[in-house]
Amino acid sequence: MKNWKYSVSSADAAPATAPLLLMGTIEENLIKAGRMGYDALEVHTREDADLDIEAIKKAMQESGVKLSSIVTGRLNTEGHCDLISDEPYITKSAVEGMKKYVDLASALDTDLILGWVRGKVPAGGSRKKYMARLARNLKEIDSYAGEKHVRILIEVINRYEINTFNTAEELMTFLEEHDLPNCYAHLDAFHMAIDEEDPYAAIQRCGSRLGYFHLADNSRKYPGTGQFDFARLLGALEKAGYDGYLSVECLPWPNNEEAAERALAYMKKVESGSNQ
Repeated sequence: MKNWKYSVSSADAAPATAPLLLMGTIEENLIKAGRMGYDALEVHTREDADLDIEAIKKAMQESGVKLSSIVTGRLNTEGHCDLISDEPYITKSAVEGMKKYVDLASALDTDLILGWVRGKVPAGGSRKKYMARLARNLKEIDSYAGEKHVRILIEVINRYEINTFNTAEELMTFLEEHDLPNCYAHLDAFHMAIDEEDPYAAIQRCGSRLGYFHLADNSRKYPGTGQFDFARLLGALEKAGYDGYLSVECLPWPNNEEAAERALAYMKKVESGSNQ
């Protein structure tokens, strides 16, 4: 089995209910991730955060840790923006916010995760109308990101959190129907455990369009605490030709850093075939 590249989720601060592990500045978290043996850091931040780009680049160089992605969720949870709202000023702000994220990702040589910012189809609303609006706004972001050499990683999220792109099939059908060459599929083991009939087939469905992968067990705790067959999962990813990061985004149990350490240790055992 191949040697995989691992990333770990991070933020400046987050509640204990959030599936985020390393807390602190990006510079601090890069150093922590490197000491733990991670290859990269996943960053949750706002599009207008006051970040010291040069200090982050220096920490990346010193730690040997890259940024695997920047997550755009706070544009929705804090900024209340989404790409399919009936209020034009909201969708305009979402597009402009995403472009700011693209600029940030470009400066730090990484990609963007797009999750909740895509929005929810309102109850009783025409799904066709809202998905057409989403496609239109995504095309503008896709084009802008392509010019900056930043990929947009659209996350498949379970139906209890959002009502768009709950399965790999739904997302891939959308990507195939629309001209979005810079958008890729992003799968998450936890979400797949809820909505995919066959998580391993979902990976194959994405194939070469799979751009990112989140690791957590079905319990949303670190891998190895639940029912997922991670050896089979890695086999499916390898068969699909996936060569990106495996990013640990799980609940901070029993605590933040211990969860990060246990996740990486378990996945390394899976790689070596000694997880039983």
